[in-house]
Amino acid sequence: MTEREHRVVVEGSRITTPRLVLRPWTVEDAEDALRVYGAADVAQWLAPAMTRVTDTAAMRTLLEQWGAGTLDAPQGRWAIELREDGAVVGGVVLLPLPPDRRDLEIGWQLAPGAWGKGLAAEAGHAVAHYAFEAGVDELFAVVRPRNERGAATARRVGMEWVGETDKYYDLRLQVYRLRPGDLDAPALRPEQRPDA
Repeated sequence: MTEREHRVVVEGSRITTPRLVLRPWTVEDAEDALRVYGAADVAQWLAPAMTRVTDTAAMRTLLEQWGAGTLDAPQGRWAIELREDGAVVGGVVLLPLPPDRRDLEIGWQLAPGAWGKGLAAEAGHAVAHYAFEAGVDELFAVVRPRNERGAATARRVGMEWVGETDKYYDLRLQVYRLRPGDLDAPALRPEQRPDA
């Protein structure tokens, strides 16, 4: 990414990047949110934290619950909206991981039609900036072993694979970690890596 692509602006509850606006979900987003959380290709990776949403009414109820819930800053749930046309294409979260809720998880979900454009990595990167500016010292992403798309996005955000665990959600998960000093560090080419 170039410096221009890294530009993140936080204004209240809105976070903007060159291509995206991250903003709180509203009940009016139910149909757009259903295209994300109702998609089988997305929902298969979210359980048990979240199950597939099956209809607009259920999505509306879930969005109401998200809006009524109180999260300590910098935690949050944001809709991912395209700056160019206002289309809602996904969601990004910064939430405490079970069981002890001390580790913060960054997560991203995109409607399948928005895949392959780097939008999830851009949203994840923006939320990481927001978290680190608020004083968080590390973030985690947990990815099921077969979720290659999720693992690739974590790496594009700048996260480092740190191992496997069954600590979270009682599942065997791949763990990626990001610290403030690593957020915008250039990636090492294979020949530059110490283990190469």
